[in-house]
Amino acid sequence: MEKSLVVKDLQVSFNTYAGEVKAVRGVSFDLYKGETLAIVGESGSGKSVTVKSIMRLIQKSVGSVKGGEVWLEDQNLLAMSEKQMQSIRGSEISIISQDPMTSLNPTMTVGNQIMECMTKHQKLSKSEAKKQAIELLHLVGIPEPNIRIKHYPHQFSGGMRQRVAIAIALACKPKILIADEPTTALDVTIQAQILDLLKDLQKKMGMSIIFITHDLGIVASMADRVIVMYAGKTIEMGTTDDIFYDPRHPYTWGLLGSMPSLHTQGETLYSIPGTPPNLLRVPVGDAFASRNKFALKIDYMEEPPMFQISETHFAATWLLHDFAPSVTRPNVELNRKVLFTASSAQVKQDLSAREKLVEVNELHKHFKMGKGLIHKAVNGLTFDIYKGETFGLVGESGCGKSTTGRTMIGLYEATQGSIKYGGVDMKQWEKRSQRQQMNRMMQMIFQDPYSSLNPRMTVADIIAEGIDIHCLLSSRGQRMAKVYELLETVGLNREHASRYPHEFSGGQRQRIGIARALAVNPEFIIADEPISALDVSVQAQVVNLLKELQREKGLTYLFIAHDLSMVKHISDRIGVMYRGRIVELASSAELYENPMHPYTQSLLSAIPQPDPVQERKRKRIIFDHETYVRDEARQTFREVKPGHWLACSDDDYDLTNSAKKYHA
Repeated sequence: MEKSLVVKDLQVSFNTYAGEVKAVRGVSFDLYKGETLAIVGESGSGKSVTVKSIMRLIQKSVGSVKGGEVWLEDQNLLAMSEKQMQSIRGSEISIISQDPMTSLNPTMTVGNQIMECMTKHQKLSKSEAKKQAIELLHLVGIPEPNIRIKHYPHQFSGGMRQRVAIAIALACKPKILIADEPTTALDVTIQAQILDLLKDLQKKMGMSIIFITHDLGIVASMADRVIVMYAGKTIEMGTTDDIFYDPRHPYTWGLLGSMPSLHTQGETLYSIPGTPPNLLRVPVGDAFASRNKFALKIDYMEEPPMFQISETHFAATWLLHDFAPSVTRPNVELNRKVLFTASSAQVKQDLSAREKLVEVNELHKHFKMGKGLIHKAVNGLTFDIYKGETFGLVGESGCGKSTTGRTMIGLYEATQGSIKYGGVDMKQWEKRSQRQQMNRMMQMIFQDPYSSLNPRMTVADIIAEGIDIHCLLSSRGQRMAKVYELLETVGLNREHASRYPHEFSGGQRQRIGIARALAVNPEFIIADEPISALDVSVQAQVVNLLKELQREKGLTYLFIAHDLSMVKHISDRIGVMYRGRIVELASSAELYENPMHPYTQSLLSAIPQPDPVQERKRKRIIFDHETYVRDEARQTFREVKPGHWLACSDDDYDLTNSAKKYHA
């Protein structure tokens, strides 16, 4: 096969106040024309640094390429001048960045940002560029693209901003597309559309894709080959089937074992013990040895070479040496505790005996869009959250999930409706002392780990800010001890306390945000996409942590997410939102076993599974948006069976049907 890109012994380091961080340590791989190569690994493993180095996007003031070569056809990109690289970026190689807010210019309309690439590289006229920009926005799922093209990034939700970033990357039809976590902020249905779009464009253009993701379901769906990275090195590579059905490195075993399943309900998820090594001081031997229960003595003495398993499959572990003991991949499913699945009637009986902590009644939140237009982000929302439960809220990007959470905590003022906390309407909390007390009881974990952290504050000060405001600890020693404890709780170490947010990867920043929310010992936490930026092993750690804290401290969660597998795992009940309303609400098991609303069925059918064979056979159910909008006014929210609520009309719901099915 013809090679599109060749990377040889790439080495990248960053200069920090504490010394040199060796972020990428000798990575080599080939990218073939028309293939999709997935790179997976924990946050901080060097995935993003590797691809940014290919495009020469590492700022010289903070880091540099210490060695290696990157060949695009007959050109070594690492030997080119910045001016030469400017002609390569966008036209030959394009990148979709992980964070859509920081990659978009807040002072330019999204239309001008898409058109900029076309007018510069393709020399299109402004009118032709605008026409193609509207088509691209439509392709990536932006509604009313002819209107939205005039809007600015802050007027879009996180998922919609990511779609805009994808449109910009595709604008000049590059030969190589680097997709760095491109679907992190997207719900499953839009994610499925984007992945289908990328596959379609790849076939039409012969485009090669480097796909960085922590979602192994996406890898199973998209990738031809997979590279697994750890501590700046490639530790396993092979075809998708090699990695999923015959993994050989213990780290790969851990990644695959950390994925929740839709078919099982686990008390705890498997998670890889410990944390990745500090690359300021690269450990002697195998960097994974301290976290590997199968580690041999030689793992602590000498770094393993890359062993060849087959023509396509390679792994760097001493377990593949001829003299190594025989080790079988552990079956993590056997170690998961199966929860008792309650019936709908039992769920309703349990809830009736529990105390309501939060009551949301007919909540509306409208935004003025200019020229008399009003966006009804939340449009008549009613639900209760009981003390000690986890209430999951799912739905497409832009359906109003995050707006609901922000309105509940007081960041937005409700247009209409009421929110009660502990039986008291929050509008009555007028005194500053009352508002401050409420702020301590209610905390929020934000979706965007970049813009939610103050870049001028150290991690210690960010985490302890709430402790200081509420005067929870009296001495500096107690304050730092609490910071260290929280850092270790979320999978970081005490050395990170003195660093600043820009020195961390996206996943590490999200962990800092979680530690900050936990610092003031809240009763109720609104978790707005708290694991969207985390890799699967850390997702498992964080979800296990949230469940453990809930058991120990009686915490209550509103868990907003688009990862439906994880929502099912952590939630007691789930509400499915669409167009600012809840269209279905039921217990976690009931919703997944008996989805009644066509929109819920569509969401479930779009969930990618970490199984290549299943992904090749999976068929999606497409939701008929136009029919729903036409019938929406006739629908009411009713209890169709004990504990199971559904938005439907009298015509659609047959009261005489013993099974009480929703006729879609």
